[in-house]
Amino acid sequence: MASQGKKKPPQKGESEMARRFKSNPFVFIGTFFILIIVVVAFVFVTPAGAVFGGLMGGDLTFGYYDRVPISFVPGNFFAQHYDMMFRQWQAWMGGEFPPWLEHQLWRESFEAAAVHTAILRTMDRAGYTPPARVVDREVAALPMFQEDGRFSLALYRQLDENRRLTLWRQVQDEITRSRFRADLDGLLVPSAEGEFIGRMASTERSFDMAVFSVDAFPDSEHEVYVQENPDLFRSAHLSMVTIRGGEREVRRILASITEGEVTFEDAARLHSMDAFADRGGDMGSRMVHDLRLDIPEAAVLEAALSLSAGEYSDVMRTAGGWVFFRAEADVQDADLSDPIVMGRVRAYMRSFARGRMEDWAIAQAEEFGLLASEYGFEEASVQWAETRQEEVGRRSFGPVPINFGNIDLFETLAGHGIAEITDSATNMHFWTVAFSTPLDSPSQPIVQGGNVVVLFPTEETEADDTAIGSVAATYGFWLTNMTDQFLHQHIMNSPRLDNRFMETYFRVFRH
Repeated sequence: MASQGKKKPPQKGESEMARRFKSNPFVFIGTFFILIIVVVAFVFVTPAGAVFGGLMGGDLTFGYYDRVPISFVPGNFFAQHYDMMFRQWQAWMGGEFPPWLEHQLWRESFEAAAVHTAILRTMDRAGYTPPARVVDREVAALPMFQEDGRFSLALYRQLDENRRLTLWRQVQDEITRSRFRADLDGLLVPSAEGEFIGRMASTERSFDMAVFSVDAFPDSEHEVYVQENPDLFRSAHLSMVTIRGGEREVRRILASITEGEVTFEDAARLHSMDAFADRGGDMGSRMVHDLRLDIPEAAVLEAALSLSAGEYSDVMRTAGGWVFFRAEADVQDADLSDPIVMGRVRAYMRSFARGRMEDWAIAQAEEFGLLASEYGFEEASVQWAETRQEEVGRRSFGPVPINFGNIDLFETLAGHGIAEITDSATNMHFWTVAFSTPLDSPSQPIVQGGNVVVLFPTEETEADDTAIGSVAATYGFWLTNMTDQFLHQHIMNSPRLDNRFMETYFRVFRH
């Protein structure tokens, strides 16, 4: 996979470290990781080793990739990653290790080991194996074998043969990983791509914004809705008995109630099979729209609502069985002067008539837009406050480019801390309106969650070459980070992965 080329002679005064970095930065960086794992695996007494020792042996295989086991063994990649994470958390927590982190560390270490295994298997299927002389050279350069700046055969031989072989294979694996990343990152970043990406955000705009909350829907409009739909908001206090037996049995129970042999409440507690049995059948005082949840059959509900206080209904068939009712009070029309009634009306409209509320907010936004078209944003805000006796919600943000998805290469909407547009970054309609509306003109209303907003573009600028160059320079590092995330997701969702993490973890740690 790696191409061979002539090596450039080192420049005068250039260190060996610098020369090796320039010749192959990915392998050079990978070497530093090798140094870390060597120190962890062969110098310190590792936390993972202590953990393993306390597990009383047993198979710690957490899954397979391409049938290759992903196991926790002292000194292997899985254990080294756990050690590294364990020490980092100890440092962050002042030397302590909270027990609630245990599962998280094991999970992250397993996933890192799964990615590691997948990369090695991919390179193996591609036919790549690091030359033995390259592995030998990297092993010989490890600090643990250096004495007076040179490789010491004596230090090398202090390790027993098994540990030397383990170390050699670990270095071989890390060279393979570095080669994989070098090839992957090199393919993903064509030379002109960074500049192209940088120029994508060259046009930026600043905005004033007017905000109209959907939940500001006034009481007067709630009252109009009640007047248009009076039946929904009538209140009824009913008690109900539901029985899943035959009709003859239900009629016998109803007759025993009406003849005074048993009270309605006792009959409900003894025979009823619904949610109100424990309360003696009492359904409480509820609005009609709410009663529909428990009495979905329109004919049955209408019959119950037609009862006068103290009156019993006939036995009726429903999907839940046979039912009969007693009216505890006459049905009442909605009293709009009662705060409790109005609270129920508001709750209903928020859940079931949200569109009506949004239409009202859009109409407010359109009216403000007409004012802004004629007088400008500032004067329109003043006139709105004077005529409505309320301030319009005003916000300002920018400059921002078209940044769909809040990509952190560019200025983001989230970075401006405007709650009303927090979720707008993934709304294509928002960006289309924002950058197609002429400067110093109001946009069409845009529904954003619980608000309707009107944008007023105030300025448009072109980013200079320095800003574009900064994005272009950062792009490669950003893409590498994103590639790591996508690679991780791809491997963890791959059909080649047999993930048994939860099964093994709870078997070992929850016994």
